[in-house]
Amino acid sequence: MSGATTSVELRAHNRVRLLRAVHDCGATRTRSQLTRDLGLARGTASVLAAELAGDRLAHEAPAPEHGRGRPTQVPGPHPDGPLALAVDLREDGWEVAACELGGHPTPLGSAGHDGTPADALGPLGEALRGHLARLGHRVVGVGVAVAGPVRAGGLVDVAHLRWRSVDVPALLGLGATVPKVGNDTAFAGLAEARRGLLRDARVGLHLHVDFDVGGVLVVDGRPLGGAGGMGAEFGHMPLTGGSAPCMCGAHGCWGMDVGANALLRHLGLAYGGGRGRARAEQILARAAPAAAASAEARAVRACAQALGRGVAALTNAHDPEVVTLSGLGADLYERALPALVEPFETGLMTIRRERPPRLAASALGWRGPLIGAMESVFDDFLTVRGVEAWRRLHT
Repeated sequence: MSGATTSVELRAHNRVRLLRAVHDCGATRTRSQLTRDLGLARGTASVLAAELAGDRLAHEAPAPEHGRGRPTQVPGPHPDGPLALAVDLREDGWEVAACELGGHPTPLGSAGHDGTPADALGPLGEALRGHLARLGHRVVGVGVAVAGPVRAGGLVDVAHLRWRSVDVPALLGLGATVPKVGNDTAFAGLAEARRGLLRDARVGLHLHVDFDVGGVLVVDGRPLGGAGGMGAEFGHMPLTGGSAPCMCGAHGCWGMDVGANALLRHLGLAYGGGRGRARAEQILARAAPAAAASAEARAVRACAQALGRGVAALTNAHDPEVVTLSGLGADLYERALPALVEPFETGLMTIRRERPPRLAASALGWRGPLIGAMESVFDDFLTVRGVEAWRRLHT
């Protein structure tokens, strides 16, 4: 129920519904299709589309020719419309993109850093302030995906970098623009639910593998964050029987056996502190075919096996319909699938083996955290309050 009690409130509610539908479909559906989807009268949809164009919220373009019949329009982003600035802040670098209604990201820049808060967040803040100054009136929010648990107020812990309670919003220094900071895997799970293979799943499990592994349970399109927003730290569960101390403070963490750090450790190479991503990618590339006897292939198989065992344990616990893998997880799926699947299948309870979840590599690749950061901004904006604030500012 919308809660609208007047014609003005109902029109505001329907404006948001139409904008939300345009965004969720990636600006691919015609006005006629959206009208049917939303149960609107044709005249109402026409009036709403005109209002959105006048408010610089959306713009209609002719649909591609599809034969005889009445021409129709496809609502999409306005050339001067709302933008979300999205950031993927990794352990060794960051990337910034501007995302318009419909979810299309345009890269704005990237840089490496030395792993310290000052070197990571100082230049990033400077870059964001420059984009805000240039795009100012169009930016409706900034979303930042970070490779670590995030507490209230944007306080971040990144164990591998020895970050403890780092105040990301304060160090970015964006003034009145308060960034929305979230865990990278939770944002990747959100992106998978909106733009990927979890879109139609009622219960899905998303795992993002980078220097280690993170995961989140996605229920009805929403990642479950826990009571304090720091839930689903699956990489810090003892799922593979190890006992080595992790930099998070626990022992035997699953993330010790899966990811770039694990690959490097298997080969006796230096790891930690955000070092070695390129080397880990080279190891994966050299490991093909998966049955090869090289040290690189053995390291990749060990990593894939540990990933499979952990996925089986989480499947037994959560009963997902689909399990999606992004980052290096997608590479392990593509290059060492037999090594991943065997411990996954044998680790399942008998009742789970009857209808196991589908395992799949994410179609979003490494873009999940960035796209999820964008979605978090538009989730806040695509409300009656957010859209009406835009209209007041631009009319």
